[in-house]
Amino acid sequence: MQTVSSPYMAKNSSGGAQRDPMLKKRDDFEDILEERRNSSDLKYAVRCYAPVLYKGLTPCKANMLKSMVLQSDHLRYVINQVSQESGEAPDIIHEEASVILEEMAHRLKISTVRFFAFTLTKAFKTLFQHICVNEEGIHRLQQAIQEHPVVLLPSHRSYMDFLLMSYILYTYDLALPVIAAGMDFMGMKFIGEMLRMSGAFFIRRSFGGDKLYWAVFSEYVKTMLRNGFAPIEFFLEGTRSRTCKSLTPKIGLLNIVMEPFFKGEVFDVHLVPISISYERILEESLYARELLGVPKPKESTSGLLKARRILSENYGSIHVYFGQPVSIRSLAQDKVNRCKYNLVPRHIPRKPTKETQSFVTDTAYRIVRLQEDSMVLKPWVLMASILLQNLEGLELSLLTEQTLWLRGLAQSCGAFLDWPDHTPSAKVVSSSLALHRGLVCVSGGRVSLVLGEPQGLVTPEEALFNRAVSVLSCASYRNQILHVFIRPAILAVAIHNAHYCPRNEVFNCFSFLCKMFSDEFILCPGDTVQDFEEACYLLVKSGSVQTLQQNIVVTDRGQSTLSFLNGLLESFLQGYQVR
Repeated sequence: MQTVSSPYMAKNSSGGAQRDPMLKKRDDFEDILEERRNSSDLKYAVRCYAPVLYKGLTPCKANMLKSMVLQSDHLRYVINQVSQESGEAPDIIHEEASVILEEMAHRLKISTVRFFAFTLTKAFKTLFQHICVNEEGIHRLQQAIQEHPVVLLPSHRSYMDFLLMSYILYTYDLALPVIAAGMDFMGMKFIGEMLRMSGAFFIRRSFGGDKLYWAVFSEYVKTMLRNGFAPIEFFLEGTRSRTCKSLTPKIGLLNIVMEPFFKGEVFDVHLVPISISYERILEESLYARELLGVPKPKESTSGLLKARRILSENYGSIHVYFGQPVSIRSLAQDKVNRCKYNLVPRHIPRKPTKETQSFVTDTAYRIVRLQEDSMVLKPWVLMASILLQNLEGLELSLLTEQTLWLRGLAQSCGAFLDWPDHTPSAKVVSSSLALHRGLVCVSGGRVSLVLGEPQGLVTPEEALFNRAVSVLSCASYRNQILHVFIRPAILAVAIHNAHYCPRNEVFNCFSFLCKMFSDEFILCPGDTVQDFEEACYLLVKSGSVQTLQQNIVVTDRGQSTLSFLNGLLESFLQGYQVR
């Protein structure tokens, strides 16, 4: 079985990190739409569906699950606490908890799942050329579901993510997940209930100091996890990334799913990082407008129906990579003292210790890095990165040449590229330009960004806005490759800004920049030295720098590489200067 290398890296003899991105082993992909195009959609939707569950359990009915939550010692304890604090009778508080749970809980129905299987197949075959899945990852997940409670942690770039996840698991006859969804979807008539009946449970965006709501929510999640009724799915980033780069992880839900292990209620919990990569994002222009201050459209059924015009567009391919399940038991060894959890009864809430909080935060960052490592990058991502540093446009031949150069650099840094084999480079580039014709135009052999309506047809303000939409949309694709270059790019900026190039001075500048960008990029807390060593290794490996007598020297060959890497971070640096 192939495995994916982990950011939990081995140490070399001197104690430093030894990480070579080129040594990563990655699984092959299978296109699940290929079979759908050659068989009946109705037969696919109504086929026999009998997934293997955790330790052979039978599926739990929604009403039984609610009863288990409401009768739990933990919830009863909190109800009595709230009753004493508020002066209201426990029965009244219990009724409030029941109302909260009724609003929150999923009501999974196989008939609804089959309806979605049929309609999504129709939609996916129209929207996408391929939906590619690593089947070895599916086999690993199938094994994990049978042995341990499983938490699915997909990346989040589109509304399509959670529908796509359930669709894939149904396709492979795996247990469907219960999915944490925002209350926004509850406002969608008919669709909101359909989502609930396909496995979604709805939670508020923030709980404030609502002790009862938190208790109902946490007990609901932990009851499902402890009993292994279904995989639990949520997005570590908390919300869709409008910029298409990874967001700083939110650890509230991760704390909840780890707690049963800390308290010894389950032997282990497996976290499965999942990377979802879109060749073309359905919301690309919507995201750009939101970033420019246009209010986010409210989720509604009418809005969904209006959006059906996207069915006439081509959105290329999707790659979904199911990573190696990560054992919490293995990670926590020698890092978390679980004996402390035996000092008080399990049902009594307790604030996580500093040690536990640090472990959960570190794990969250590591999982997001695993997601990033398995993101599949298409040629357009490379082209967008180049075009954003050449806003005046480029000759098509020069764009092709620079794209090939960047492909080599990205591969040397461990990028997971999907570059068509045995296809001329010119054809690869022209195909990408055709797919993204809403963002770029080719005229007279020159490629440039589409900047909206011709001057004279719009006001100067509208022209500026349209230009900003094009640039931000293009930047959302450039951002997809930032995780590959972020450490070498920060080092390139440090070298550029250091007065001299002794290693220690460059490191100090690198460390400052990492701290400054800690909320901008996924830079694991406490990993600055390791990140610096990795960045140096990659730039030396590419021939861009040399280390001579504790000095970092830029080679002649490396000038162009460092110039490109500096350019990647230029807009971010300018943004921080404006702040």
